[in-house]
Amino acid sequence: MTTTDDTIIPLDGAYAWRRLGIALLLSTIGGIGMWSVIVALPVIQSEFGVDRSDASFPYTATMMGFAVGNIIMGKLSDRFGVVVPIVIGGVMLGIGYFVAAQATEMWHFVTAQALLIGMLGSSATFGPLVADTSHWFHRRRGVAVAIVASGNYLAGTIWPPILQYGMETIGWRQTHILIGLGCLVTLVPLAFLLRRRVTFDDSPEPIAAHSAGGVTHAAGNNLQGMLIVAGFACCVAMSMPQVHMVAYCVDLNYGMARGAEMLALMLGCGVVSRLASGFIADAIGGVGTLIVSSVLQCLALLFYLPFDGLTSLYIVSAFFGLAQGGLVPSYAIIVREYFPAREAGTRVSLVLTATVVGMAFGGWISGEIFDLTQSYQAAFMNGIAFNLVNMSIAFWLLMGRRRGRQQTA
Repeated sequence: MTTTDDTIIPLDGAYAWRRLGIALLLSTIGGIGMWSVIVALPVIQSEFGVDRSDASFPYTATMMGFAVGNIIMGKLSDRFGVVVPIVIGGVMLGIGYFVAAQATEMWHFVTAQALLIGMLGSSATFGPLVADTSHWFHRRRGVAVAIVASGNYLAGTIWPPILQYGMETIGWRQTHILIGLGCLVTLVPLAFLLRRRVTFDDSPEPIAAHSAGGVTHAAGNNLQGMLIVAGFACCVAMSMPQVHMVAYCVDLNYGMARGAEMLALMLGCGVVSRLASGFIADAIGGVGTLIVSSVLQCLALLFYLPFDGLTSLYIVSAFFGLAQGGLVPSYAIIVREYFPAREAGTRVSLVLTATVVGMAFGGWISGEIFDLTQSYQAAFMNGIAFNLVNMSIAFWLLMGRRRGRQQTA
């Protein structure tokens, strides 16, 4: 591979792995923007005197901002390299958490979360890093993408217990100020370690020219659309346990700390499954990995319906984490299997944006369902229904690939 300084660097080489380690660290730090608002949900509900669905709205606003930001940051990454969006993200996270800490009304907090923390902050440390990492690997692309995509799950594993402790000891406002300062002084310097960029051949690269199934250029937009729907649906399902686990445990009288522990356990197991999914993707491809993960996530959601004891919730949450970690990385692998490398930043970000919108919608609709029914059972059923949509698209992709192979033969 040729870089902007005309240096030839081998794919899957030592530099690629060092770069991956830096990307993982950036993703883990920047990913705090996705999880701090979840841990703060009960505190925000009490602070501003709102109901559960209104208290869930800051998360929804954050994820919607994150979704828009993924597209913006993906385009910036394609044009200027990954350093530019990450520097912007680090600065905006620092400002965003400081502004959120000064909020005196609910809309102040929501605005800071949506615009500064979500759209201009954390989004820079997800889609652009996933796409950039995919350029530096070939044989181990699945593993590499899975590792960097694990950053937001590592953030969800590491940060909730720390945030919960901070909010209980020094208060949520002081905790938010410290978060912002930490993001600013770590993300910006680390970003410049990724300043080396890839240069692409100017010759045309047809869509899926080397993929097993093959797809025409005209079909490319249809495929992109189906991936967007699949990403949205899977993450509506995924959001129910992730967004509402802390509040669910509070309602069951297990306490906020137990909920934060379950969320950390869930996301820690998600890291394990994301790493495992990388090896699976390298063996069976992105579509096969998507099918396996979708089926397992649906099964895990079903287990939440009959089991709400403290021990059983720990077990089911661990299983849920092990089940769903491979979903998001599989979309990036599918995009790289079917589309040109020079379009990766934009196309990967579009699909990941759909997953974020799904998380945002799922978090909000689950709160609405709870307010209507005073129970999370119907919210779990809603997640299962959306998961079935994702499974249907995954099998449609598999059938399309098989038809392509038959035509090629």
